[in-house]
Amino acid sequence: MSSEKNLIYIFTMLECIEKIWIYSKDYKSVDEFIFSDNQQPLNASVNLFIAIGEESKKIDAGLKDKIDYVNWSDVKGLRDKISHDYRGVNADVLWQIIHSDLKNLKDGLVEMVSFIHPPSEIIDEFVSSPYYIHLQYLKK
Repeated sequence: MSSEKNLIYIFTMLECIEKIWIYSKDYKSVDEFIFSDNQQPLNASVNLFIAIGEESKKIDAGLKDKIDYVNWSDVKGLRDKISHDYRGVNADVLWQIIHSDLKNLKDGLVEMVSFIHPPSEIIDEFVSSPYYIHLQYLKK
């Protein structure tokens, strides 16, 4: 698989993380997050978690092996849990992931970008897209 394909998956995951943080930042508790705005922030975040898990399955195994501090099985497993048992998803667990585990995943994904070492023109092209608007920090 080409490095550019891996970058698409990584950038999509990073954008999802940034959006989850945006959607959850104004809430001080899990209950507030869950029940606000007809559950719109929760539902948006849940769908972004699904995208994160799905994209994680597509990244080359050798690249994921270099980031051994991320539990890739858990990333993928959360997606499967949400997709197949939506009502069984524990909101407290999602809240904990948002406020603890996503930072670790973000760090691992940013490190992956450095392993791929794409030309700055490629990064600029990605982050100039409206799909990756929250990834300006990847510019050199």
